Amino acid sequence: MSAYDELMSFERETGALAQVAGRLGWDQETMMPRGAADQRSEELAAMEAVLHARRTDPRIGDWLEAAAGEALDEEGAAQLRHIRRSYERANRVPAKLASDLARLTSRAHRVWAEARADDDFAAFAPVLAEVVQLKREEGAALAAGGDVYDALLDDYEPGASAVQLAEMFGALRPRLVALRQAVLDKPQPAPLEGTFDEQAQMKLSRMVAKTFGYEMARGRLDKSVHPFTAGSGDDVRITTRTNALDPFNCLYSTIHEVGHACYEQAIRGGYRFTPLGQGVSMGVHESQSRIYENQLGRSRAFTGWLYERMTELFGDLGIGGAEAFYAAVNRIHNGYIRTEADEVQYNLHVLLRFDLERALIAGDLEVADLEAAWNERFAKDFGFAVDKPSDGVLQDVHWSAGLFGYFPTYSLGNVYAGCLNKALRAAEPDLDAQLAAGDLEKATGWLRDNVQQYGGLYEPRAVIEKACGEAPSEAPLLDYLEAKFGALYGL
Repeated sequence: MSAYDELMSFERETGALAQVAGRLGWDQETMMPRGAADQRSEELAAMEAVLHARRTDPRIGDWLEAAAGEALDEEGAAQLRHIRRSYERANRVPAKLASDLARLTSRAHRVWAEARADDDFAAFAPVLAEVVQLKREEGAALAAGGDVYDALLDDYEPGASAVQLAEMFGALRPRLVALRQAVLDKPQPAPLEGTFDEQAQMKLSRMVAKTFGYEMARGRLDKSVHPFTAGSGDDVRITTRTNALDPFNCLYSTIHEVGHACYEQAIRGGYRFTPLGQGVSMGVHESQSRIYENQLGRSRAFTGWLYERMTELFGDLGIGGAEAFYAAVNRIHNGYIRTEADEVQYNLHVLLRFDLERALIAGDLEVADLEAAWNERFAKDFGFAVDKPSDGVLQDVHWSAGLFGYFPTYSLGNVYAGCLNKALRAAEPDLDAQLAAGDLEKATGWLRDNVQQYGGLYEPRAVIEKACGEAPSEAPLLDYLEAKFGALYGL
């Protein structure tokens, strides 16, 4: 057996164990008994200790050195690139710090969920301060003298830097702010009103998930406080949430997570349990969820089909027809919650978090001052005050899980989705006719063939450029938003 083959056998075992650890995390957020939280913290810490030991095993260095001299194809070279990067990063983080973080973030998640339910940031602040301190230590270890936040960001978007992202977001902001103001100055369409049975919402969500190509035989749909996707390959699970007064929350959270899940389900089977067997970055991952949710799921054509399905299930919606339904789905509205934000304002929510978490990691902002800083920034960006912590600083799960560097990938994913939508529509000129019939096969098939199947084979920006035929930029997203909402609001 060659060094490369030995290395890949070892990596597949590590990948399988990582999937088991991920299943523990899924269970924690969906079905785990509340009283099992402390035990689960120890279980996750033990799994992380095992995984860290495997990821830092000295034999990996020997195998990498020996395999570098072997004749490898494109896939083999990509596997080595990922393994070498992971090995070097893992060896920079002390084993105790890795297990301490796993144990702490498991506990922090429970504290966050309770604090969010009680609208009590003070109850969460002490454990969040512990998480921030350990993430600063981890970032410093990974950075090896470089930028600490960039080192954390690299876990989610390899090759990106905060400076580059800030420049891109700076280019987004002026046109987004101008569009937001122009739209808010216009009369708003009527919202969807009424009470919608939550079990019926879940039934419709499952149907819509299948319509978008999610294979239920290799997944499942459950409910959680914060919608998410877990797993890869033949076990990819998604969650959503329901609100009797807002069925769009459930439906579009589901479509969003289906985009993530379809990416994982579509990756080439031969990559299973290897570094290539998962999405290459969170920015690319988010491009899939956002194009499924927005450019496809909120299009005039698809909402016409969805309107018919909802009237079949819920009866008369009192909305005045398919065109009014489309306007309600895309209604620009002031709100506190990032995951419920409209397309125009969503990125403003992300930029707020990006700036605050950079300041936290840099030590320019302390957890004790975070709630006030959040509320001040929110009022400045959106023009009204946060009413309670669960609508503000406590709304997202990310910081309790130690996911610093994750938030900016949401806006990067929106930028990528804008580029992919432009290329998709050029490739499928009759796309709207297909969407109006509830036929997503060609749209999702194009994404599968041009993005999803490759997993980690290419670098993040490279896979988008390969699919679109040009380097990614913010222009297609801005053009799409201005055209769509300009037409909707008569600008």
